[in-house]
Amino acid sequence: MQRLAVPLFRLFLVVLAALALLRAAPATAADWMSASREPVGLAPDPAQVREAMVQVYGARVVGAKGLFGVHTWVAVKPTAAPAWTVYEVIGWRLGWTDNVVVVRQGAPDARWFGAEPELYAQKRGAGVDALIERIGQAVKRYPYAGEYRLWPGPNSNTFTAWISRNVPELELDLPATAIGKDFTGTTLLGPAPSGHGFQLSLGGLLGLAVSAVDGVELNLLGLNFGVSPLGVKLPFVGRIGGFHPPAQGVAEVPAAREEPAGKAL
Repeated sequence: MQRLAVPLFRLFLVVLAALALLRAAPATAADWMSASREPVGLAPDPAQVREAMVQVYGARVVGAKGLFGVHTWVAVKPTAAPAWTVYEVIGWRLGWTDNVVVVRQGAPDARWFGAEPELYAQKRGAGVDALIERIGQAVKRYPYAGEYRLWPGPNSNTFTAWISRNVPELELDLPATAIGKDFTGTTLLGPAPSGHGFQLSLGGLLGLAVSAVDGVELNLLGLNFGVSPLGVKLPFVGRIGGFHPPAQGVAEVPAAREEPAGKAL
């Protein structure tokens, strides 16, 4: 039985990789510089929507790396704001600056060099302006602004998880392909990436996360296996089953906490 288990597990990973290849195909285009950056219609036009909104997105990264992971970002629009503000980390900025954090205005649902974005979380309406303020504060306190590592982190997903740990009201359940979300530096025990429950993490290479939002998730060298209210989490694929938060509709926001859950990270 033990002899059979290893080949079956290898076959399982091959199947997952094949499924990931199908999902990541648009992001592996050779001419990525000319790939589409057009919005896909998941974000409301700020000229038509007055209420405050927060959206969290992810899309397959460029090239072969897209088989394994996604790039994530956070977008905010305060009440009556004329434009969206997007927060993200871009590693190649270290070639000419000492800060990987990007703050820009623009469409939050733009394709990531051809890859179609997915909406992971959304909050809108009463109380969201307070969340936006705390998101801005978390961005300023990001502890890895001067460094970037594709694996196991810190990277763009480490940044997004840092924000969600500090603003757990976002109730963000990142997929298994958000490699880097489990990187917590030298902190061994703290909140899960959503900011809820707990996570044991050894440098993002080995760990366990448990919460009502993240579900139960096991991290083995950056390959994540688990299950949450949104579906089954698998490496290469990301998530199977469950549902995605709607692009429209008011989400109820709990009262803000005085101390961000991720402050100790």
